[in-house]
Amino acid sequence: MRILILSDSHAGISFMRFCISKLRPDHVVHLGDHYEDGKVLAEENPTILFHQVPGNCDHYRCDPWAVDILCYPIGGVMLMMTHGHKHGVKSGQERLIADARSRGADAVLYGHTHTARCTREEDGLWVVNPGSCGSYSGSVAVMEIEDKKISACRILAQTDILEYAH
Repeated sequence: MRILILSDSHAGISFMRFCISKLRPDHVVHLGDHYEDGKVLAEENPTILFHQVPGNCDHYRCDPWAVDILCYPIGGVMLMMTHGHKHGVKSGQERLIADARSRGADAVLYGHTHTARCTREEDGLWVVNPGSCGSYSGSVAVMEIEDKKISACRILAQTDILEYAH
């Protein structure tokens, strides 16, 4: 199973469309800062499962029932999904990581900083920020799940997409 992780699109959806068309993910996670972008992509791709949370710039853009943190299993892997601003991620990931651990997450997915990160903590927790996908030179993250485990996770820039897609 392939999950495409997007954040901070800021109304620039051409790169996201390109990634979806080339990577053909089973799921797409949009971590906010232009909530409508995720909704548009979900409507354009009805066979792909979408998961999204609002960002700090989405106060008036998101659905009234949208929640800041989602935490549930996808493919047998517990994913915590949030934009990250309420965890103060620009000052460090300690609060975010502690919250993910308290929820029993296997991976925490966040945005807000526009800085891509894909690491694994000593206890096995994946910490993933796809960076910003709001321009054609942006970045995304791709997570592969096999046998209810994360088998790979990687940050991809525009130049990496075609190579990874094959």
